[in-house]
Amino acid sequence: MPELPDVEIFRRYLNATALNQKIARVSVKNTTVLRNISAQAIARQLKGHKLHSSRRYGKFLFGLLDHDGSVVFHFGMTGFLKYFKERTEEPKHTRVRFDFSNRAFLAYVCPRMFGEIGYTRDMKQYVKKRGLGPDALALTRKEFENRMAGKKSSIKSALMDQQLLAGIGNVYSDEILFQARVHPQVRVDHLSERTLDRIYKMIRRVLNKTISYQADPRRVPKTWLLRHREKGTPCPRCGKRLRRLTINQRSAYVCPNCQRTNREAMGAA
Repeated sequence: MPELPDVEIFRRYLNATALNQKIARVSVKNTTVLRNISAQAIARQLKGHKLHSSRRYGKFLFGLLDHDGSVVFHFGMTGFLKYFKERTEEPKHTRVRFDFSNRAFLAYVCPRMFGEIGYTRDMKQYVKKRGLGPDALALTRKEFENRMAGKKSSIKSALMDQQLLAGIGNVYSDEILFQARVHPQVRVDHLSERTLDRIYKMIRRVLNKTISYQADPRRVPKTWLLRHREKGTPCPRCGKRLRRLTINQRSAYVCPNCQRTNREAMGAA
């Protein structure tokens, strides 16, 4: 599923391709991906306007229009954007297509249709209504500590809770905890202040580094878990076999040697 780094790359792609081009038509090919708006209404709101800038918040991308309002993109499990200039280049599984007056196109592609497109007049209100916590790259260390204080859930579940902090999903929660040497099943309220500080630092490091690698798993260092997320694969740090766990119905990959459950609460490195 596209997480914060992926969506940041989508934002930069949108900026590099589709800004400041007048929208001549919005073609909705499947209304399943529309959220709280009809095909006719979103076409009416966008026709004749331009995307003049973009913002990312957690896993959401906002395309700000040249009048009040924004197009809201969420990419679900498999969504992405594709800009093209020939109709023959339109990707399979295009669910919504934006036709520009310069005869170029922007496709919202979503094979499994778990993503969504919407419209909002107020981005801050939209974020509030969705119940999203602070963006994972925007919150301060103190905010992180305050939001984690007293939580009895596992640390992996807490990192993935979009109401606590927005943007981290299954893959990067595993990477953050691997880099921090914290077992994903440890309860948050059992973690020391020192360990929470280490997790906070790794959130920033992993997300920023992944963005610098264009959110491409093939570009991240071989020492990262991301390149080895498979049961039985040797840990890139110590060589022990990785294990696959299920935490709140989500898969987690962990090194039983590097991420021991009895070390984090003491704040061990």
